[in-house]
Amino acid sequence: MIRGAGQLRGFLLGLVAAGIAAFLLFEAPWRETELRQIIPRGELAPQEETTIALFEAARGSVVSITTESRVLDPWSRRAMEVPRGTGSGFIWDDRGHIVTNNHVIKGASGARVRLADGRLLEADLVGTAPEHDLAVLHVDAGLDTPPPLPIGESDTLRVGQSVFAIGNPFGLDWTLTTGIVSALDREIPTQDGATIEGLIQTDAAINPGNSGGPLIDSAGRLIGVNTAIFSPSGSSAGIGFAVPVDTVNRVVPQLIETGTYRPPILGIRHSDQINRLAAMQGLEGVLILGVEPGSPAVAAGLRPARQDASGRLVPRDIIVGIEDRAVATSADLRDALDAYAPGDRVTIRVLRDGSTSDVSATLADPRL
Repeated sequence: MIRGAGQLRGFLLGLVAAGIAAFLLFEAPWRETELRQIIPRGELAPQEETTIALFEAARGSVVSITTESRVLDPWSRRAMEVPRGTGSGFIWDDRGHIVTNNHVIKGASGARVRLADGRLLEADLVGTAPEHDLAVLHVDAGLDTPPPLPIGESDTLRVGQSVFAIGNPFGLDWTLTTGIVSALDREIPTQDGATIEGLIQTDAAINPGNSGGPLIDSAGRLIGVNTAIFSPSGSSAGIGFAVPVDTVNRVVPQLIETGTYRPPILGIRHSDQINRLAAMQGLEGVLILGVEPGSPAVAAGLRPARQDASGRLVPRDIIVGIEDRAVATSADLRDALDAYAPGDRVTIRVLRDGSTSDVSATLADPRL
């Protein structure tokens, strides 16, 4: 038995030696094959360098937002916070204010903000402007608050110029997509049945999770807030929309100060019901039913309707346009005024005594 075991070990060692010899024999040609030479990349193209620098400069100002909903456990009857959704936002100022979309935080009971450095902070709601799909949050980041994005302008945008979107699509943090301005002055319906007007259309890929993130021009300036996509599948189809920065710069300061947004006022009273009745009589526009004492309407000489001896309403001035924009309803008037800021002087076209004429008025601050 001992001699048999020794013979078996010798046989196995012979097999191993033969295997090693065969491996070395067949591997030798492989070892002679050299790895393919790596070609140096060389300098990046100037456009690539610009894009990289833009992203690195803006990344720290972009945040990821996670919302929560409070639900009641049917068994324990205890309220619990459960994840609700995600979105994006960006630092507005050095006081910790963050701009995002209203639809990102709508219906949420709480929100958390993750900064680019990894910090996760509880956020407080400051104010919302659903008519522009904008909202402002606040976080306490202490002395290490990231820098705000530089503010650009949107009234000088041109179709075809380059744009960059930074956000968190599908939870993929700090994603950069690029494209161009595809069109201007677009409008889309909201989930509430209203309409958001004056939007920037872009083909930069915008997907769920990008909402509330910044749209930036090639100079690294904020030119819009990404708000929606147009896609049957729910994913980017090359048509996205952003709220223009001129609107953001008008709305956000008021949200920070008061928590609500109101456009500048003309100081008149009007009614859609009265407007519809007047339209049936061929008088289309916004009938001025009254003017507020000391208002821009008084200074402009606008005349309200009066009642005759029988109590019948007798129209006097009817607003039919603001600057080059036609006005047929009260909603038209509000939308037209919303394009301006307090202190702006506008031309108002009125139907007066059967003919149209223009008057000028300086719009007032609704907070005064």
